[in-house]
Amino acid sequence: MIAILDGIYDPIGIFFTALLAAAFVIEAWAFVDVIRRPPGAFVAVGKQTKPIWLLISGVATVLGFAFFYLGGITSMLAVAAFVAGAIYHVDVRPKVKDYRTGTGARSGPYGPW
Repeated sequence: MIAILDGIYDPIGIFFTALLAAAFVIEAWAFVDVIRRPPGAFVAVGKQTKPIWLLISGVATVLGFAFFYLGGITSMLAVAAFVAGAIYHVDVRPKVKDYRTGTGARSGPYGPW
């Protein structure tokens, strides 16, 4: 965002600003998704616990926002924050989202009994 705020409208500055914005959206989406999932889902699928993922995705979101606001796509912290969000979306989220708490109507694999 610093490229646009400083009045530099070159295509590369705008490209990196858009890249930082996209990375921030992915990191924030991961954080919100971790908040929404039940704690038992993470343990049931064999992943790290919910508090650990809250910490990882929360730090990634804060770093993503800081780098989007201040610029600095080449920082290793910006890359690490994006990787943390991407790992959650690619590895953890598909397994955790299928977790059911078992507090509904009795049903089998193909519908209600």
